[in-house]
Amino acid sequence: MHTPEALSKHYIPYNAKFLGSTEVEQPKGTEVVRDAVRKLKFARHIKKSEGQKTPKVELQISIYGVKILDPKTKEVQHNCQLHRISFCADDKTDKRIFTFICKDSESNKHLCYVFDSEKCAEEITLTIGQAFDLAYRKFLESGGKDVETRKQIAGLQKRIQELETENTELKNKVQDLENQLRITQVHASPAGSVTPKSPSTDIFDMVPFSPISPQSSTPTRNGTQPPPVPTRSTEIKRDLFGAEPFDPFNCGAGDFPPDIQSKLDEMQEGFKMGLTLEGTVFCLDPLDSRC
Repeated sequence: MHTPEALSKHYIPYNAKFLGSTEVEQPKGTEVVRDAVRKLKFARHIKKSEGQKTPKVELQISIYGVKILDPKTKEVQHNCQLHRISFCADDKTDKRIFTFICKDSESNKHLCYVFDSEKCAEEITLTIGQAFDLAYRKFLESGGKDVETRKQIAGLQKRIQELETENTELKNKVQDLENQLRITQVHASPAGSVTPKSPSTDIFDMVPFSPISPQSSTPTRNGTQPPPVPTRSTEIKRDLFGAEPFDPFNCGAGDFPPDIQSKLDEMQEGFKMGLTLEGTVFCLDPLDSRC
């Protein structure tokens, strides 16, 4: 129905009325969604009799999920990731109604979302199925490296913010120390005299800092020179703040941290479950049967 580029690089927008969502006991099943539709229709009928209108929403469907937004403010009300959607169907008895079941990321409960669209109910259902198909293929091709890289970039951005804050605090401390040192020198030196500074000291009249403990170049009492400090060439190179260099291509499956590995396992499990589209299973296991 849509080009892969439209779903992978952009999204397909649809307008619909949102009847609401309700918890269901099963992740799949026509009877399951029928009960949910009847329940939400009845609740919406009561609210309509009280003068409440059915809210309009905008659906943005892509390989990353189905976003439910306010059509005016563009505020995201719900963000349903595709690997969490297990069932999608349009009501054959009411052509305006379509639904999908999604596993909530926080409570792990299965929620059925029900919408009303006068013209696009069946098309929206098929678009979600096509997006699921493309998303699973992309996940298998990348091997989860896209998720790992985004996680590392987010961690680096957070680390940069922390370092910038620390840098600002250190600058303030250095400025305070410099002011205190100048005041001390003014009180300690005679009027009109200038205290000479050694060319080997810094602005604080101190020996420059070295990460290696300074060793005296003079001979020891027995006349021998101290042994040279061994170099640490085998250590991992680190930056100014002690962090290891970031390698976006070092994303081996065995190197995943526990939180990222659990996320990848969750995505793999969700995609393996497949998406049932009114009796048609959108599952690529094995892939050869779909080619």
